Amino acid sequence: MNKIETIVRNYIVRHGMWKHDGSYIVALSGGADSVALLLILKNLGIPIHAAHCNFHLRGEESERDEQFCVDLCEREGICLHRIHFDTLTYAEKHKVSIEMAARDLRYRYFAQLARDIEADGICVAHHRDDNVETLLLNLLRGSGVDGLAAIAPKNGNILRPLLCISRQDILDYLAEKGQDYVTDSTNLEDDALRNKIRHHVIPLLETLNPAARENIAQSARYLRQAKMMLDDAVDVPSQPDDSSTSQPDDSGNTITIGKQIVMQAASPEFMLHQLIGSYGFHGDTIDGIIESMNSQDGGIGKIWKSNEYILCIDREKLLITPQKEMDNLLKERAFRLPEEGNYSFAGNTRIRIRRYPRTADFTPSKESHRITLDADQVSFPLTYRLTQQGDRFKPFGMKGTKLVSDYLTDRKRNYMEKMSQHVLTDKTGEIIWLIGERTSDHCRITPDTQSILEIELEVNSEV
Repeated sequence: MNKIETIVRNYIVRHGMWKHDGSYIVALSGGADSVALLLILKNLGIPIHAAHCNFHLRGEESERDEQFCVDLCEREGICLHRIHFDTLTYAEKHKVSIEMAARDLRYRYFAQLARDIEADGICVAHHRDDNVETLLLNLLRGSGVDGLAAIAPKNGNILRPLLCISRQDILDYLAEKGQDYVTDSTNLEDDALRNKIRHHVIPLLETLNPAARENIAQSARYLRQAKMMLDDAVDVPSQPDDSSTSQPDDSGNTITIGKQIVMQAASPEFMLHQLIGSYGFHGDTIDGIIESMNSQDGGIGKIWKSNEYILCIDREKLLITPQKEMDNLLKERAFRLPEEGNYSFAGNTRIRIRRYPRTADFTPSKESHRITLDADQVSFPLTYRLTQQGDRFKPFGMKGTKLVSDYLTDRKRNYMEKMSQHVLTDKTGEIIWLIGERTSDHCRITPDTQSILEIELEVNSEV
């Protein structure tokens, strides 16, 4: 066992990466890092399989890399699993970058392969220099503690045994073993930010301090330790069980986060970042949310957007809804109901309208999804639509009219609920039903009512 193998073995033991009788997958690209990982683990006597992904992104280079891995594993007596991906098509279909597409595909494959062969972990070849680059990248992006802690030794069943050694250590190890490897030509290009940091920024820092890489890597280790202590000291809810923390609403789409848990934290900014960072809200946005919550009006009604989510400050909660949900809602058109009958629209909404004579034993409906009105006071066609700014109606039992928005505010409805509120209007445009909430006094049943108009709404959320 040489020096590098000893360092890696000690790192593996220190971080509890291995089961005594476990077996593991090595993600093998054919590059220097993954080849070194393969040989080190084999020489340490750890049972391993290799897995190679051909993404078909670099023409002949992709075929060369696959054949290299085949030859290497045959020579070393290691079982190799291979898979081919149409990465460009996947990226286009899912509207993600080529880099993200390749990442999604390989980790999905590794996870499935681990299940199929009952492997205990997936070993990837990130090394100390990768950690340095990641910290600098995240520093440029204004990341918090999570980002500056860089790459973790373990993340679930993803294991990184080489984080304790440098790229130069890897090259020296392979030279000592007389082992060749393939080179990805794209790693030599400057079009990616990571490559610019690798080829220009870090060498510049080393002119200021030759130990720059080692010192930055040490800082990353300290920050990771600090993060672990913060996570242990701060009770950040991950699987909440009450309304004071983060949880889906009744629809399962909107996430609610209690203001109290944020504002009572020792660092509201840190707490909020932990709670909403995964939804794409960071840095100045978090500062702005905290500032708004501390303002005289509590920031109620203010909205922020990330790439995929909308965040709104409600009375006692922060509300997070997928942007896609709101976009679909805003595209929803109004539906015309010309007469009595059964209607189905918008994929999952059904309305049944019928008229019948009033009988002596008639009882008005008290159900939220079914209403009974004075048929003679309702003029067709009816319209089913979302509420609009400036909508007014005459709530049942009231003499005057009221803005729908004010009525919903009084009912403590949040921003998302207000945006998704539907109404039913008659021929004149008068709101006869604030759906699920209240009917109009204009159509109320009186002692003189002769005919009943019954309207029943059914929304199937599973469709």
